[in-house]
Amino acid sequence: MATMSWTMSWKTASSPGNALCLWKLATLGAAICAVLSTPVGAQTWPQRNVRFILPFGTGTATDVSARLLGERLGARWGKPVIVDNRPGGDGLIAMGAFVAAQDDHVLLFASTASFLAHPYTQEKLPYNLERDLAPIARLTDTVLSVGVPAASATRSVADFVRAARALPGKYNAAGAAGLPEFTMDAFLKSEKLDARKVPYKDVVQAARDLAEDRIQFLLSSVAVVRTLIDAGRIRSVAIAARQRSPLFKDIPSVVEAGYPLLAVETTAGLYGPRGMPLELRRRIGAEVIEAINDPAITAKIAATGQDVRTGGPEELAATLRQQTANTTSIAKILGMPAIARSD
Repeated sequence: MATMSWTMSWKTASSPGNALCLWKLATLGAAICAVLSTPVGAQTWPQRNVRFILPFGTGTATDVSARLLGERLGARWGKPVIVDNRPGGDGLIAMGAFVAAQDDHVLLFASTASFLAHPYTQEKLPYNLERDLAPIARLTDTVLSVGVPAASATRSVADFVRAARALPGKYNAAGAAGLPEFTMDAFLKSEKLDARKVPYKDVVQAARDLAEDRIQFLLSSVAVVRTLIDAGRIRSVAIAARQRSPLFKDIPSVVEAGYPLLAVETTAGLYGPRGMPLELRRRIGAEVIEAINDPAITAKIAATGQDVRTGGPEELAATLRQQTANTTSIAKILGMPAIARSD
């Protein structure tokens, strides 16, 4: 069978008819190259179910946001969005599952609270922050609360400090896994309080124990304690932020209360796996941001104690840098060097 050669002598190619043919071929080739150079994922994603892996249990602020967005995005994408809660292990169970998947349909939906303290608290990590987490979208800032049992006499952070000093070793304290717990440790050390730290796999259980006075201090998201506050079983004595929250205007900030060390800045964001193209991340991020900025969704998220503050991959990356620096400052108070290594 005869074969067609793609080479032509300059003499043949220089004839008017053949030159026109070559120009058409070149134009067609350039168009094909342009199409092929666009990442296929950006054109066709998603091709199957999307999974959001969360380091927290159901009922937490991050979980509420993920489920609201998952329902809206699933309708938009024409593919179900599955919320996969993986609490426990100081967030490492979820992080390990996300990194092991190496699938651009498996995304990490997490608060910076769940992993920024890892370099100081874990000797070995299943992930590398810069390498394995590709920022997609900045979504919300979580409002955290200092909670105490409503049945107690504690009306302020200062009341807890005085009581804990008067009865060394008699008070139990807990913080949501990750940065809140890390911040609480720094607070207890700074105030020289002998309070027993109680670890929890699921912070929702800590809220129940607080309501029953089994623990006497809890630093967690408002979403975790909101129902029990409304039921009169937990009292929020301060908002763990630099300023009062517009959602809880009657509750002082920890800065107002005189304990600025308890101010915790955490941001919920969406991350893709290592190597996920920036173009695809920007596209997904834009669609997620459009969904969360719908007033109906924003109102529901705000009711859990979260401030919607959105941004694309670049904005989330900048937030990570800032909050990483803040975490380093807390580690210095605790006298804890970075010890983690990752594979």
